[in-house]
Amino acid sequence: MKKLYPDATAALDGLLRDGLLIASGGFGLCGLPERLLDAVRDSGVKNLTFASNNAGIDNEGIGKLLRTRQVSKMISSYVGENKEFERQYLSGELEVEFCPQGTLAERMRAGGAGIPGFYTKTGVGTLIAEGKETKVFNGPNGEEEYVLEQGIFADLALVKAWKADETGNVVFRKTARNFNVPAATCGKVCVVEVEEIVPVGSLDPDAIHLPGVYVQRLVLGAPYDKKIEFTTTRERETA
Repeated sequence: MKKLYPDATAALDGLLRDGLLIASGGFGLCGLPERLLDAVRDSGVKNLTFASNNAGIDNEGIGKLLRTRQVSKMISSYVGENKEFERQYLSGELEVEFCPQGTLAERMRAGGAGIPGFYTKTGVGTLIAEGKETKVFNGPNGEEEYVLEQGIFADLALVKAWKADETGNVVFRKTARNFNVPAATCGKVCVVEVEEIVPVGSLDPDAIHLPGVYVQRLVLGAPYDKKIEFTTTRERETA
């Protein structure tokens, strides 16, 4: 099965339609599937729901799709650096499902493992638990209340990785591994953009973070520009 596609647009051909639930990797501006998100924007599809740790920043990552009004709902844990996200949410233009960071990662991982739901203590007694089923279990501290969270089963997963071989075995680099792995596994179709594609057999089998069985399509996205969320400087000290 040929997995390598010439560019992001070709890699998403036949997969995009209005109303998709898309799981997107990334942590801040690290590990964002930039080329794939650009291709989604350029396709013009709308009414999208994104499950992603954050929405990038203004005009970066999913922030580009917020600018073009292609996103109707976000399932996220951290959204504090995106002014357009804030504006749309406060004006009622964007539906937001806030989810604790670890819970969001586990919801994706659960979906990838075929688990429709799980109980967690995180969020019990807060707004996070409103409208959700709770249950008392005998936990490590005796009987405690837990809240039921649903696994995420996405129509499409968009992922950014460091290296991959031509069969789709993938290696991530540092922080990019945080959400890209669970996002990849919970999509019915997973499309990965990578910085480098290497020959089959050149990756250490013990170092592969995402096996090729999870990956349907690959695209080489390099070269990339390193983007910085915040630039912090100080005055140079005099000698």
